[in-house]
Order: sequence, then structure tokens, then C-alpha cells
Amino acid sequence: MSSHDPADSTDLPAAVPELSSPPSHRQHARERTNAEFIAFYRENIRPLTGFLINHGADVPAAADIAQEVMTDAYRNWRGIAHPKAWVHKAASRALVRTIASVEEPVDHLPEPTSLVPRPDAIAEWEARHDALPLLRGLPMKQRQVMAWTLAGFTPADIADHLGLPADNVRGNLMKARRAAASYLKARKEEL
Repeated sequence: MSSHDPADSTDLPAAVPELSSPPSHRQHARERTNAEFIAFYRENIRPLTGFLINHGADVPAAADIAQEVMTDAYRNWRGIAHPKAWVHKAASRALVRTIASVEEPVDHLPEPTSLVPRPDAIAEWEARHDALPLLRGLPMKQRQVMAWTLAGFTPADIADHLGLPADNVRGNLMKARRAAASYLKARKEEL
């Protein structure tokens, strides 16, 4: 007697050939899915990492979270209707979980990755991006709305994805833009 329960298997039984598709059709569908995902990954991994940085993550954490979210997206690719929104929402949630789980920061040197090839150059990269000090100075809701806006989402999209009233999103965006204008004016006066 076998201890294998057929209900636990996702494989089709060999006795039902009419339910399985030809190997060439399955292979073609898999290749098409892989090609779609690869194109999406290449187009969106860096902007997603930037979105997380704008959201408040440091560069190594942003790269790690972006990679984990893309891995989850690949696993669920066939069931995702709006991939860009899906990865941004998943990344935003993963960042919140990461921030909530951190007890005490530990000094460590991040390892090089394809997104962060020279960890020693992170400070130099951050200094070149003028928006980071501004974003870091915003209250969390304003920073969140600005990060989504900089990623190309409209206030209506942001409200939908975050489950917030559209008026709240527009209000936070307006306050963030005012803060940005004040910040840029002060920077201009410094020069």
C-alpha cells in the first residue's frame, strides 16, 4: 500500500492524457511567461529599488526587498493582473514589515549585488540624489504618497492601492509638494 495521497499531487495522472497539453505547448507557454517576466523585471527592478529608497529604506535593504518582491512576482506571475502596482504594493508592505521587525541596527557592511555593485559608493550615490534629504524630512504619510507619485502613480491609483480616501492622498501630496517647494527655495538661497 502506498502512502502517497493523489490529492496532494499537482501532477496529472498518466491515465488521463486528454487533460494534459503537449509538451511543446507547455514549453512554449513557459518560455512566453519567462520572456514577459524578464522584460518586466529589467524595466522595473531599479525603479522599484528607487521607490523603496524614496519610501525610507537604505540602499542595501531596498535592493534586498525589491529582489524578494520580484521573486514573489515571478512565482505568482500568471495571477497578477497589474504587475507594476502589485510589486509596488508588495514592496511597500515588505518595507513596513522590515522596519517593524528591526530591533537595533547592527553595523555591517552590505555585500555587493547586481543592484549595489559597490556598497562603499552608496553614500556617494545618495549625495547625488537631492530628493532623498527632502523625502527623509517628510512625515511618513507624505513620504509614502511622494514615493508612489515619483514611481508614476496618480493620486487615484495611490488611494486605490493603499486603501486610503482619495482626498487624504491629495492632501498629503499637496503638503509634501509645499514642503518640497520650501526645501528647494532654501537650497537655492544657500547657493
